[in-house]
Amino acid sequence: MSNKSSGQQVQYWYHRLEERCIYLCVEEYIPLRIAELCRKRGYTKYRLAQLTGITQRALGNMLNQKSMPTMANLEKICDAFEITIAQFFSDDESRLDLTKEQKEILEIWDGLDEKEREIFMTFIRSLKK
Repeated sequence: MSNKSSGQQVQYWYHRLEERCIYLCVEEYIPLRIAELCRKRGYTKYRLAQLTGITQRALGNMLNQKSMPTMANLEKICDAFEITIAQFFSDDESRLDLTKEQKEILEIWDGLDEKEREIFMTFIRSLKK
């Protein structure tokens, strides 16, 4: 007989179900996201393998949901797409199509305080004239 009350058992099973759902969602999301990014960048599986150092077979297994990438491989994949892991799992596509220089400008911008941003904008506007 279980030491847990009925309410605790329900909560435990709900929690386990939640974990399973999250795992399944990630298991399906990762290959779809890799395929989407390849399509947007015009990368083939061969090209992604070249950029990451991950074999085509391993990439194929990931894309076919036969295996999950390790964190190290996911980092290599993100590096190939020039995105962070956070961007990989984000729905915000706004920074994905930017050039390296545009991304650098945004990273610098993110690190500026309000006064520095005003100075930066004044300088940029003066270049436009």
